[in-house]
Amino acid sequence: MRGAALDTQTVAGQGIEDIAVTAGAAIGALDAVVRRQERWAGAWRQRLALSAAAVTARQAGRVEDEAALRDAVLLTRPGGNVGPAGLFFLAWRRLASRPADDLLTEKNVAAVLEDLGLTLNDEAVSDLTDDLRQLAANTGTVETLVGAFAAAERYGLRRVLGAWLADVLLAQRLGWTHAIPLLGAKATLVVGTCRARRPVTAALAAGAETEADWAKSLLAAQARAALRAIDLFAELERRADRLLAV
Repeated sequence: MRGAALDTQTVAGQGIEDIAVTAGAAIGALDAVVRRQERWAGAWRQRLALSAAAVTARQAGRVEDEAALRDAVLLTRPGGNVGPAGLFFLAWRRLASRPADDLLTEKNVAAVLEDLGLTLNDEAVSDLTDDLRQLAANTGTVETLVGAFAAAERYGLRRVLGAWLADVLLAQRLGWTHAIPLLGAKATLVVGTCRARRPVTAALAAGAETEADWAKSLLAAQARAALRAIDLFAELERRADRLLAV
């Protein structure tokens, strides 16, 4: 599964159905990990959120690394100014910390837009949340993944929002208590804006010439991110076991 998910040439040479099966297997393995509900799962999600924030900051031209982002948030009093890069971390922490079912309310969507430095008026935020509810209710897994980025495009927003929305929609579809930050750590997905003349499924991914190519790129990225999250989970589990054995 890892070879199929991580090898770019394999992705290019396979059909979307094959890539979807690979991604489904990776997400299935991640689902089993999530449902274990380990006591330190919150720390796991926060580590993933920090990684996503670091990529978001780097793509926005910031120089802060994970350590600087962590310090900007944790060493600042509640309600204090964490700086532009620190706000990126708050956006991904929101995804990892708040109940998944509450993340797509108008209040939370407006807050994450502000944290990511994006702007929509109240009416547009309401329309976006309506679009997302319809997307979650009426589409399959692949369509939901692609549709999250398409929703960001329709409102002229950066791809990082599409990644954030896709992670939330995945959690809601699978019934997870909390969302897992996955796609935000994939630099090729979060860079750039969604202001494209061609449809998002054809124009957003570098080198993607068709809707199927873009969907395959997203599915492969999701599979890689899921496997990376599982690896981090295993690492933290080993550390927790050593601490408990002392």
